[in-house]
Amino acid sequence: MSTPVPPFDQQVAELRPYLMKFARLQLRNDAWAEDAVSETLLAALSKPQSFERRSQLKTWLVGILKHKVVDALRHHGREVCVGSDSDDEREDPLDHMAFKADGHFAEAPAEWGNPEQDLDQRQFMSILEACTERLPPVQGRLFLMREWLELSTDEICKELALTPTNLYVLLHRARLRLRECLEQHWFARPSRP
Repeated sequence: MSTPVPPFDQQVAELRPYLMKFARLQLRNDAWAEDAVSETLLAALSKPQSFERRSQLKTWLVGILKHKVVDALRHHGREVCVGSDSDDEREDPLDHMAFKADGHFAEAPAEWGNPEQDLDQRQFMSILEACTERLPPVQGRLFLMREWLELSTDEICKELALTPTNLYVLLHRARLRLRECLEQHWFARPSRP
């Protein structure tokens, strides 16, 4: 006998913790995340017929949540401090890396293996999320807006009153920090289960 499929509203409710984690990572504000997830669940439950089963329920809900997160970022954009003069922001990750005269790394980066295969592993995603959370708030927010929410450069610059050059520098620094964190906490480990 096959296992009965739970009702739609129960399936949606079971995904709430995942959606909260996703929203907190994006917004870095529990109240905003709670609002975005609540609006997502309300939208899904008020129109269950919109879920046409062309994708997994989780994927469909995250698609709705992405729009709610973008709305929250737009609505609360004035409340987030973009300009920060902390020492952490001024420190350039390139300062501690050694380069050859021709501009290449003196020491090759650690072997990353097969990233596509690793991306499918839950542990890798946990490490990536942890590394993203360790980014300075401004860099983390910009990285998430660009890479996870897939906002265009123009949209981000307009939302946060940044120049494209400033945005590129902050994104570059965020990517370097993520690379360093992943190399230390994931790729440098001798064996992974």
